[in-house]
Amino acid sequence: MREQGGFSLSEMLIVSAIVAILLTLGVPSYRYITLNYRMSAEVNGLLGDLQFARYEAIKEGQPVTVCSSSNGTTCSGSAAWQNGWVIFSNPQLAAQPPVNSILRIQGAFGSVVLDTFNANSGIGAVTYNREGFATTAAGFPNTTFFLNESTANGAYRRCLLLTPQGVPTTATHAINPALCP
Repeated sequence: MREQGGFSLSEMLIVSAIVAILLTLGVPSYRYITLNYRMSAEVNGLLGDLQFARYEAIKEGQPVTVCSSSNGTTCSGSAAWQNGWVIFSNPQLAAQPPVNSILRIQGAFGSVVLDTFNANSGIGAVTYNREGFATTAAGFPNTTFFLNESTANGAYRRCLLLTPQGVPTTATHAINPALCP
């Protein structure tokens, strides 16, 4: 009886071809999934913090502000929210967080890609009153935060919509282009 010591060349070529086909199909799907999860986590971070600020304003019975911040201690006034934001108790409706009033800090996005997270109309802060209604520097407009990935491909865009009633919701361009243009 003859004993085989390895694989034949034809067996090795067939296995290599199957692996190449699986990688060709799998790698683009993996990129889409990781991009999708990262974008969801980023938009849900602000969504959760807006809900937290609204809850705190109602619970404390005084205004709570969420503002964009690049250093975690002061409001930058910028509409670029990808650099982070600060949530602070704001009974005096101050433009900057008073001493010992910061409730939560969100740092800049940790991804190596350059996602942008901008609010329409240059909105750099949202303040919730004691009833949970949202106001901005522009008054009570509907505010939309646009999250774009680094290539600015509209198919991956995520939006966070904030109404004057203070309730934030999310939408994707792929599913609802009317709400997330």
